[in-house]
Amino acid sequence: MNSVKIVTIGGGSSYTPELIEGFIKRYNELPVRELWLVDIEEGKEKLEIVGSLARRMVEKAGIPMKIHLTLDRREALKGADFVTTQLRVGLLDARIKDEKIPLKYGVIGQETNGPGGLFKGLRTIPVILGICKDMEELCPDAWLVNFANPAGMVTEAVLRYSNIKKVVGLCNVPVGMKMNIAELLGVEGSRVHIDFAGLNHMVFGLNVYLDGGNVTSQVIGKLTDGSVSGVTMKNIKDMQWEPEFLQALGVLPCPYHRYYYQTRKMFEHELEASRNEGTRAEVVKKLEAELFELYKDPQLDIKPPQLEQRGGAYYSDAACNLINSLYNDKGDIQTVNVRNNGAIAGIPDDSAVELNCVITKDGPKPLAVGELPVPVRGLVQQIKSFERTAAEAAVTGDYKIALMAMVINPLVPSDGIAKQILDEMLEAHREHLPLFFRTEPAAALV
Repeated sequence: MNSVKIVTIGGGSSYTPELIEGFIKRYNELPVRELWLVDIEEGKEKLEIVGSLARRMVEKAGIPMKIHLTLDRREALKGADFVTTQLRVGLLDARIKDEKIPLKYGVIGQETNGPGGLFKGLRTIPVILGICKDMEELCPDAWLVNFANPAGMVTEAVLRYSNIKKVVGLCNVPVGMKMNIAELLGVEGSRVHIDFAGLNHMVFGLNVYLDGGNVTSQVIGKLTDGSVSGVTMKNIKDMQWEPEFLQALGVLPCPYHRYYYQTRKMFEHELEASRNEGTRAEVVKKLEAELFELYKDPQLDIKPPQLEQRGGAYYSDAACNLINSLYNDKGDIQTVNVRNNGAIAGIPDDSAVELNCVITKDGPKPLAVGELPVPVRGLVQQIKSFERTAAEAAVTGDYKIALMAMVINPLVPSDGIAKQILDEMLEAHREHLPLFFRTEPAAALV
């Protein structure tokens, strides 16, 4: 049996036990003999806590998987088969700023959407591209599987500004939607199939099938008759859709579409929450502290169920299924972020999209969907323009391009407000945005 080496950058994440559980469950098919968990100095304590839990989980499973912990990324990357990225530049304190600052200007503050999504991308993309450069040298044949948000924008940047060809972006939203729909229908998840297409956190379920039969209208009916709650996630407020709107839309929106179709209600909810229990990032910070206290328990040797409150449900299934299918040439269908290559009409062929793909050893093969429905097409194209412009700003450190990205985003109401938010957030994140504060001209990352 071949030996597989996987490197997880951001290994001290609270999500890592999900990943460990997924690799353990699939060990007979995916023989991970070396798993390197990599972090930075600021994450050293969490890395050691999570690493110890990971070793206890592996020991309990009785499999020969060696867990390595390191702050030396380059040492870890040598000879890797798969590299996964789940990092957060600036940690949760940066996310708190992303969520709080826009609220002052009457704009939604969210981790991957609007101004918050822009700044998470500006901080994350240069770091990911640095990892890509190391991979080109140290493990040129490895697959890069990126979970770091904003996953679509990051995948866009890797496709455009690195020499890495074997890259896939991944999100647990489509899997979560499928399982929620299965629950709504009262059936096992394996009986449900959804045709997904769009962008990361901007993906639509074009058709829903139960045992091969199209039940899209039935599902939309259940979501609009008031008998069930909406399909959402732990980190997004469950607000009911207007029935006539959802019926006219004719496809399933993802939970993040609430920020675009229910903007005022979502803003008011965020503002109230920030004044009471805190922003989502502040809530997560408390939850993470509790999780890491659990992780410290030397008797704990499983993934604790409390992790699902973090928003990580189905994370391991999405991540480990993808790696397993790439390794074993499974030819199954999964929803991932890849180069469009004509699969979605109206989106540049060389741009990243999120859609169903057949997963093979040579990479994901997108399943063509043609034109998106007219009601959703324009919004998807606008967000793609935002992602492309944001990626360019991230690699150049160009203030004007960053401003343009901010203005393009539909959650920002005007160029004047965009400039105010941009200026304050640039200053707030100065430490993690060196390209924007160069004192002399310098070559961009491109």
